Amino acid sequence: MAKVDRNNPKRSKASDSDYSIMEFMKDFKDDAACLEWLWMQRHSADGTHADCPKCEIERKFHKVASRPSWSCDHCGHHIHPTAGTIFHKSSTSLQLWFYAIYLMTSTRCGIPAKQLEREIGVGYKTAWRMFNLIRNELMDESGDEKLSGDVEADETLYGGKRRGHPAHRKGSRDSGTWVKENKVTIFAAVERGGRVRAAVLPGGRESGLKQKLRKWVERESIILTDEFHAYGGLELEFLDHSLINHSVEYVDGDTHTNTIEGFFGNLKTGIRGNYKHVSWKWLQSYVDEFAFRYNHRNDERAMFETLLIRSVRP
Repeated sequence: MAKVDRNNPKRSKASDSDYSIMEFMKDFKDDAACLEWLWMQRHSADGTHADCPKCEIERKFHKVASRPSWSCDHCGHHIHPTAGTIFHKSSTSLQLWFYAIYLMTSTRCGIPAKQLEREIGVGYKTAWRMFNLIRNELMDESGDEKLSGDVEADETLYGGKRRGHPAHRKGSRDSGTWVKENKVTIFAAVERGGRVRAAVLPGGRESGLKQKLRKWVERESIILTDEFHAYGGLELEFLDHSLINHSVEYVDGDTHTNTIEGFFGNLKTGIRGNYKHVSWKWLQSYVDEFAFRYNHRNDERAMFETLLIRSVRP
């Protein structure tokens, strides 16, 4: 049996994790270590010298004992590493912020704010605000790089029946009827073996589908969809358009939409199981959260590190 140093635990080679709690506790053991990381990532590669905005040249800086800042040795100008980030003016420990980011990237289907409240010992409003900022500021996947190759596209409805409507009443004959006025459309496109782009559409089910595809997908791509009539004519705008008639079959050779339906399945299962309900106002940020995890699932760099680096970008 191999020797194990219980005082210096290491992640097992058999672990599927790219970044475990053991690495987290070593890298960010306290608030000072987190602040030091921000300082070096944003201003000072060596931890000592940085460009002074007042002197307008590189100067030597020292850590201010009474404040979360560094001061120029020459002119006394202060630089606050948290300024301009989601951590700015927050009284919550940086270590707890970093741990919240770690939790969001170490789960497949998300983690609710109530769980964060219990994990780190803050109030529910603080936990919800932390997760809301992380989703909105760090997990946005609406970049300029377009999807290419074989791209599947599909839409799904999200929401429930309107209270007071006959379809909502127990025992109603119409209990299985969709009340579309109380639903919103989530539209998504995914490269096979690649990235996904997803958005909540403010209009009806047909509104904006083609516009999103034009914005998201390279013209030299093959689009694969179901038989929904709103996708008609895509073969005139892209290299080709293959469709599958779901009333007859779900797979015809390479023509199917199983990849994008798998993304929707994970999204809706995660929302239903972990978040229970998401208001339409914040739905896009939750869609971005699932898209972020999907897009970075196979990265060599751990998702936690990717998200943490995003927190310090301009």
